[in-house]
This record gives sequence, C-alpha cells and structure tokens, in this order.
Amino acid sequence: MKRIGILASHNGSGFEAIQKACEQKILNAQVVLVISNNTDAKVLQKAANKNIPNFIVNAKKYPDENLDEKITNLMCEFRVDYIFLSGFMKKLEKNLIKSFKNRIINSHPALLPKFGGKGMYGTNVHKAVIKAKEKSSGCTVHYVNENYDEGEYILQKSFLLDENESVESLENKIKSLEATTIVEALKKVVNNS
Repeated sequence: MKRIGILASHNGSGFEAIQKACEQKILNAQVVLVISNNTDAKVLQKAANKNIPNFIVNAKKYPDENLDEKITNLMCEFRVDYIFLSGFMKKLEKNLIKSFKNRIINSHPALLPKFGGKGMYGTNVHKAVIKAKEKSSGCTVHYVNENYDEGEYILQKSFLLDENESVESLENKIKSLEATTIVEALKKVVNNS
C-alpha cells in the first residue's frame, strides 16, 4: 500500500477526494501526512478529524529554519511514496523536488500548457480562460518539476464551455471534474507502482 503526503494551503479539496478514494479502496494507498503553510488552513482540521498527522510549516513558526528541508524531512520521516499538492500556494524548493523526483503530483485547473505558470491558480485561471474566449477547459494532473506547471502530464480531462459561461460556473465545473480526475490519475500512478 502506497503512502501519500499532502501539501495544502487552504481547504484541501484534493485531499478530501484522495482520502475518500483510499477509504473506499479505489486507491491502494493511504494518506499518512498533511502539511500546510497556512495556520488557518481548513485541511488541517479535516486531517485531524481522520486522525492523520498534520503539521504547519511556515516562516512564522520556524523563522530560522530551512522550510524546504523541514518539509522534506517530514515526508521522509513518514515514509511517503508520493506527494500530492492540494492547492499548495508555495513554489517547491529543489531539496523536496530532488528527494521525490517524479513522485510529486499536482492538479492544475486548466488544460496545460495553456493558462499555466506563475500567478495562474484558482480564479485567475478561470478569468483568463473566459477572457481568451476559449471553447473548452478542464484540468491537468501532472508531475511537478522545478518550473510551475511544466512537469509531465499524467491525465487531462476537458469539456466544452457553455456560451454564457461565467468565472463562477467554470470554477464549479472544474472543481467537480478535478475531484474525479485526481483519483483517476493517482489510480494510474499508485495502483501500478
């Protein structure tokens, strides 16, 4: 059974989808660790409710420590096989990326390579998609490397936009699609390794 660590900054909807899939035995895995850089992240309480060890790692809590090293050490201590970024709003440092090469996975709320890169997250992505008058959108689950949204794709899912699509309606559709796509992508990776 594979061991998954989660990095999340806010609600952790990806964490919830993965945790549910683990509980239902869809994924041959278990979430063993949740780390957030945000003291108020709701994902921490969600993890605590499932008795999953969870930690806050940020500069406020550890002002004199290398946060990259701290996160890497926690992931190693908990013998994590794969790391999933569930809305993690910090760029990963080289230590973590090197230690978990091709084992860090992210979900991006657009069809990469379009609408990726620095500053392209959440509502910003959906606004850009609508502004560009795109005919379709979707999500991309990919491996993480040193550059934002440039890692190898694991799975992409798309749908056609409605003529009167709003940022809000698009965001809701993507959130729903992401939940199933994350699980499907992880199933490919985790169940076959």
